Amino acid sequence: MDASVVIVGAGPTGLMLAGELRLSGVNVIVLERLAHPSGESRGIGLTIRTMEVLDQRGLLGRFGGVETTGLGHFGGIPLDLGALGAHHGAARTVPQSQTESVLESWAVELGADMRRGHEVSTVVDRGDHVEIQVRSATSDYLLRSRHLVGCDGGRSTVRRSAGFDFPGVDSTCELFLADLRGVELEPEMIGRQVDGGMVMVARLADGIHRIIVGERGAPPQRRSGPPAFAEVADTWKRLTGIDISHAEPVWVSAFGDAAHLASQYRHGQVLLAGDAAHVHLPAGGQGMNTGIQDAVNLGWKLAAVVRGTAPQRLLDTYHDERHRVGEQLLTNTRAQGLIILGGDEIRPMRDVLSELVGYPEVNRHLASLVSGVGIRYDVGGGRHPLLGMRMPHLPLRVRERDTTSAALLNAGRGVLLDLADNTWLRARAAPWRDRIDVVTAALADPPVAGALADTTAVLIRPDGHVAWAAPGTHDDLPTALDRWFGPAE
Repeated sequence: MDASVVIVGAGPTGLMLAGELRLSGVNVIVLERLAHPSGESRGIGLTIRTMEVLDQRGLLGRFGGVETTGLGHFGGIPLDLGALGAHHGAARTVPQSQTESVLESWAVELGADMRRGHEVSTVVDRGDHVEIQVRSATSDYLLRSRHLVGCDGGRSTVRRSAGFDFPGVDSTCELFLADLRGVELEPEMIGRQVDGGMVMVARLADGIHRIIVGERGAPPQRRSGPPAFAEVADTWKRLTGIDISHAEPVWVSAFGDAAHLASQYRHGQVLLAGDAAHVHLPAGGQGMNTGIQDAVNLGWKLAAVVRGTAPQRLLDTYHDERHRVGEQLLTNTRAQGLIILGGDEIRPMRDVLSELVGYPEVNRHLASLVSGVGIRYDVGGGRHPLLGMRMPHLPLRVRERDTTSAALLNAGRGVLLDLADNTWLRARAAPWRDRIDVVTAALADPPVAGALADTTAVLIRPDGHVAWAAPGTHDDLPTALDRWFGPAE
């Protein structure tokens, strides 16, 4: 084998996955069609869940000072994200190019083999390995790897070549996106309904404004490249009355409201993540964030199978857990599309939803949906409120040293958090010490315990989700360890 895992696509999803696999020592090659980073940034923010994910790998500091917000929206209807009580806020206007730069530096530092200007033409799954035909500026060559992961976007070559089914609905409309210099516009971060469509403005760094404009009834166009800026400026003027034709376009693009979801995220030795697995209207910037979270769910599982410490069935849980998230993603973005892009016929629904969001329960539900905070996996039966949920951010005291529950996950390993100094419990976990860290700790601030009240121990997966807790889980600890980390040696 040339590599244990080949990743196709060096966007945020592929780079996050490369770093996750290298944390576990897995040999990784990343193939990227572009010879250099494009500098373009379709995504310009990080959701609360992605902030948590980056924090648990110690990556947030690499972004510098990040401006956060407690404001979100559902189809342009404001939401209070602060009601979720999360440790992190959502990050505003973090360009995707910066996210890619941070993640690429991290993955390369960990030893990922990054190959830019290398394009995949065909993929063949041989059952026990995958053969990948690659083109570069200097040669064509064949790579062999145990597994291949397609992170190569909505037009994924890997998905098509490996025969994945990609059902859904095609675009019915077209919207324009442009980053502009030399123009001043009032920010409309959550978008605004206007006669004939919708408009949005975000103020980015270096004096750049991002606009998104969608004209109601504008059909998708077949183009060989991006739209002309004159077309974007004309649409903006029709909808707002403001002339922006004098601005300097830094980047111009078009997108639609297509919604497709791969029927399976895994076919044999080939897997999909990010936009290769799901495409949708980019309502609330959920696409890039969901892709990063796909990678974090997949990375530790794929690494365990490659290392031989866990059986192949662990990889099946990647589809089981993340496909359901993808279904919810398409449902909520399609609903938002109706609200954002609909005309007068949608106004009554928009008015009713605006009223309902005033109820705390409705606000929390929708805020959890668009921020990723509400994700809960099926990890086995039990009554403990944290089972399947993400471990909350907690201050801890470990051997007279202050730390946090997030910091315990920096190494990308599972953690058995012993909160009762239970020698018997630690002995039961000893056969898995090559795969998990057993940490005896005390809550540094007991009043913040919340769902951990009366909890004596928690088993945390490398992706931060709780797989077992005591008391309150039907399975005993060795059963849970075997399920998520493979048989004891």
